[in-house]
Amino acid sequence: MESWTGHEVPRLPGTAQPLALYDSARRTVLPTAPDGPATMYVCGITPYDATHLGHAATMITFDLVQRMWRDAGRPVSYVQNVTDIDDPLLERAERDGEDWVVLGMRETALFREDMEALRIIPPEHYVGAVESIPDIAARVVELLDDGAAYRLDDGTGDVYFDIAAAPRFGYESNLSREEMRELFAERGGDPDRAGKRDPLDPLLWRGSREGEPAWNGGPLGPGRPGWHIECAAIALKLLGARLDVQGGGNDLLFPHHECSAAHAERLTGEEPFARHYVHAGMIGLDGSKMSKSKGNLVFVSRLRADRVDPMAIRLALLAGHYRADRQWTEELLKLATQRLGRWREAVRAAAGPSGAELLAGVRERLADDLDTPAVLALVDAWAEAALAGTGTDPEAPALVARTVDALLGVRL
Repeated sequence: MESWTGHEVPRLPGTAQPLALYDSARRTVLPTAPDGPATMYVCGITPYDATHLGHAATMITFDLVQRMWRDAGRPVSYVQNVTDIDDPLLERAERDGEDWVVLGMRETALFREDMEALRIIPPEHYVGAVESIPDIAARVVELLDDGAAYRLDDGTGDVYFDIAAAPRFGYESNLSREEMRELFAERGGDPDRAGKRDPLDPLLWRGSREGEPAWNGGPLGPGRPGWHIECAAIALKLLGARLDVQGGGNDLLFPHHECSAAHAERLTGEEPFARHYVHAGMIGLDGSKMSKSKGNLVFVSRLRADRVDPMAIRLALLAGHYRADRQWTEELLKLATQRLGRWREAVRAAAGPSGAELLAGVRERLADDLDTPAVLALVDAWAEAALAGTGTDPEAPALVARTVDALLGVRL
């Protein structure tokens, strides 16, 4: 699957800072210490609707991670998937009387356009679930052969992972069994399915059903993969047994990331699957949770169609800390637009306060778990001083523009 077009990222002078991130499993901020090229897997979209601001906030978060690693001179191997076959996609296609393949292709294309407009550095590998089905099916067969998976004895051909084969199950999300069961039911799981060994056992392979697409699963028979094994199989194939970062929104912490890690760890015998499990907060709208069911999603493409500068969208989402659930409001966008205008005016000034000091401060704050609110405050203060004519460094405006471009992804 094709990714989107990237852009040139400016190189910056001086010494980069090592990046520390909050790890959801250990519940603390710890240094990232890649052994060789940094590896990152971020769960992408299920393409049944346009890119909303929650998607954008998540992708911006991991774009900052990649920018910090690159600033430190570290090669980055970044994989992002597209869940281009899943129940929500089929349900939306049926609701709208549309071919599910056409729907998925159209929304994936729109996502690429939005990512390019937001200046997200593209992943090295952008991979669809459909193109990966042979690899996924092979991994399910491995789990069956290992005794870590089982077939339901009901004639459906469905295969489940036995969480008893993952003794540490729950270590990533740090949830009680009761909390896990509740979220499992809310987020695509089937705790009440008859015949399962444990209510929390996740689906690995769904046997073919009338009216649903199916693929040759070899020994599994016709069907399609479960959600969690898709990401485990793709990540293992392209990045190896252990990742530096597995990322996504905090709604993926359980069950998706917990289950995909359990699958990968059983398949490889290596644990943990990721050195850092990193999760971005949710974006609400005017005090309410933003969700498809409420019909209150704000789409990046709609804002772009209304001629909102994508850099203002990016700045608005950077105004809150990435881990915080936060609100999108018209006032937030207005303030971001004003900030963008001030910054652009400031970097056109003849001189400004020290650009090297500003760069050092931005690096320091981003290195501390991507503290973007503090970074924006630093650049605001620099811009106000430059506009007031108090700076004397003639090279500062150009360096600040490059800093904001390289580390925040905002073109001034």
